[in-house]
Amino acid sequence: MFESAAVLDPIAYEASLVERIAELERWKSAAAAEQARVTADLDTARRAREAAEGVPATKRGRGLAAEIALARHDSPNRGGRHLGFARALVHEMPFTLAALEFGALSEWRATLIVRESACLSVEDRRTLDARMCSDLSTLEGLGDKRIEAKAKTIAYELDPQAVVDKAVRARSERTVTVRPAPDAMTYVTALLPMAQGVSVYAALKREADTTFDDRGRGQVMADTLVERVTGQPADVPVPVAVNLVITDETLLGGGTTTAHIPGYGPVPAAIACRLASDAIADEQSKATLRRLYRHPDSGALVAMESRSRLFPKGLATFIAFRDDTCRTPYCDAPIRHTDHATPHVRGGPTAAGNGLGECEACNYAKEAPGWRVHTFDENGQRHKAVYVTPTGARHESHAPPLLNDVVFFKASDVEAMMANQLAGLTAA
Repeated sequence: MFESAAVLDPIAYEASLVERIAELERWKSAAAAEQARVTADLDTARRAREAAEGVPATKRGRGLAAEIALARHDSPNRGGRHLGFARALVHEMPFTLAALEFGALSEWRATLIVRESACLSVEDRRTLDARMCSDLSTLEGLGDKRIEAKAKTIAYELDPQAVVDKAVRARSERTVTVRPAPDAMTYVTALLPMAQGVSVYAALKREADTTFDDRGRGQVMADTLVERVTGQPADVPVPVAVNLVITDETLLGGGTTTAHIPGYGPVPAAIACRLASDAIADEQSKATLRRLYRHPDSGALVAMESRSRLFPKGLATFIAFRDDTCRTPYCDAPIRHTDHATPHVRGGPTAAGNGLGECEACNYAKEAPGWRVHTFDENGQRHKAVYVTPTGARHESHAPPLLNDVVFFKASDVEAMMANQLAGLTAA
């Protein structure tokens, strides 16, 4: 049908495609509204059941956000946002929910309205909801920034003190994060109070305005940031431990197999070799090699075991290399806890097979009533964990495959071992 229309009237055909795109966008918004209703219903049903079972009020609904995240194939952090968003829309903001269902708002723009109203009382929140979304025509043409600004303005008019208190509390959330970027780069993001953030950017900008060499403006700002944080020139390797997993063939024999940096991801062979070479050549950097082995078919690492209640440092490091990031499905957060899949109090061993690398939130979530985690680490296969939610839904997680026989390369305090280790690897 579409091909015939394209032949008869190309403009009409293109117009039909544009209308189809718009229609699908409206369906996405309507689906998001229905998803919010179902999420709120699940929250109500779970809390009612747990109340009937005598669960204390402070523990009702524990782990539900993580369960919602798994159902949506999303991270646990976003699961909490989805749950809070659904509660607010269904119970307190009917006009915003209706605008989302009609397609006048996207899910993200509805989220912005909910977020900016979070500091208000229920009564004021409902007032903001009516002023923002009771007349859908007022939402036409508004982008993210204008939606957010309008919601902030109304919130401040309704309760100035609440908005100010929210800003004060936000200072406690200042932090620095890092995440992978394309082409062996990273994004280092600092969440700072407004005055400090502006001053940091102004200082970097001033340095770029007064530096004249072959570097671009952005390059000068980036190099200046590195130099002022580390105290060393940007082109000098920093003596901070960076774990690099690389095959011996790539490191010593010119192989092209990609390397891997735990917590970051794959790195091209040439760049990995350059990182290793820089660490070896620089007199201020110190490096060691540690040999790791994998199963030839599955890539699984060999197991380790301990009698202790807590995972020893070496075993925890082993599990961190094996799992790379949090093992909960769809969660890519850094590993913060090395945890027992089967709890130690129920006989779970402190062993690699029963160990899981977890972020803090996921570790606490799986301790909620009704959650179970089973691990499988047999016959040289990659370590598998099966997460079972209180409703019986099952989600599998597999440890990522390791490279062929690999070398673990890290900065350390034992520089003299480098030559001997290299000689041993060459002989092997």
